[in-house]
Amino acid sequence: MTADDLIDAVRDDQQTELSRIGSSKTLYADTRGEMEPDAIHAAAAAREAATRDTFEAWAEEGDGAVADLFADAAAKAADRLGDADPADREYALYDTLAGLDSPVERLGGLVGWTLVDKKIKEQLTGFFTGQADPQTASTFRSAGGDVEELREDAADLLEATCDGEADWDEAEAAATAVVEAAYDDYVETLEDLGVNPKNVC
Repeated sequence: MTADDLIDAVRDDQQTELSRIGSSKTLYADTRGEMEPDAIHAAAAAREAATRDTFEAWAEEGDGAVADLFADAAAKAADRLGDADPADREYALYDTLAGLDSPVERLGGLVGWTLVDKKIKEQLTGFFTGQADPQTASTFRSAGGDVEELREDAADLLEATCDGEADWDEAEAAATAVVEAAYDDYVETLEDLGVNPKNVC
């Protein structure tokens, strides 16, 4: 297996889940139905704060190039967060990420996170484009580019770190678990709000 194989496999296996996460209902779930710019910003900030905290912890516990990548991911999330005031939100995928231990698992988890987060950044870009706020839309579009770069860097490190099929399987399982956690959270939140999560919009 290669890193590209792993990413393709997760995308194929989680095609429906990622498609639904990539719908506007994700922002509806994140804001608990308050589809206003301030609520959108606060929910996005909550994700960035959780991202920063997760990858900072991994960077502190690791070493070498893998720790450097996690530190970079944390720093970029901190830059995007800035002085924003995050909403009081908890996202299940960060609990799943917190349960990953080995460098291979964590690199796989990072890949899974990028697949989810890129979808969310696309929705944020679309929302602010629709709000006639091109500057904010451009900011989130650029953030999506950062996420893709992190995925590429994680793929390179997986190539250097994985030693045999068992490692690749471990990384793939971690990536899949992160996507599944994000989707389960999405479904549960929408159902609590009385919205059908299975219709993509």
